[in-house]
Amino acid sequence: MKLSTRARYGTKAMLDLAINYGGRPVLLKSVADRQGIPGSYLENIMTSLVASGLVQSTRGKRGGFMLAKRPAEIRLSQIVQTVEGSLTLANCVENSAACRSTRSCVVREVWHGLRGAMFSYLDDITLAELASRQMKLDTGKRSKIAGGKSTGVS
Repeated sequence: MKLSTRARYGTKAMLDLAINYGGRPVLLKSVADRQGIPGSYLENIMTSLVASGLVQSTRGKRGGFMLAKRPAEIRLSQIVQTVEGSLTLANCVENSAACRSTRSCVVREVWHGLRGAMFSYLDDITLAELASRQMKLDTGKRSKIAGGKSTGVS
């Protein structure tokens, strides 16, 4: 199973907005450049995020994108569902009519349970937690670089 590029990019874009939360709206091009996402593709993803109410868009000279809610109020599951749509491992999980043996299939129960576990895991992670982890990781990288330069030891 693999998340789509849309889900991965949407999550990275939301993480970028969370890290920049509380400031001015962020330009789409800035997010695209920092996250390595093609601008036109990101624009399409942001349209979905704005429509879902997770992101606000402001036009004009000081325009851009910003989170519509606090990072602590946004769960990873919301982001993935918004940009990905359904995360179904098999058609029969969401559409019992897709298979004639749905009622007597133990494999369907496994796919259903796995989908539930995945969404439960994603639901336990907020954007604030993800942003905090990223900032700690980035600070650690800067410390190592600065430490190596100041002491001459890597």
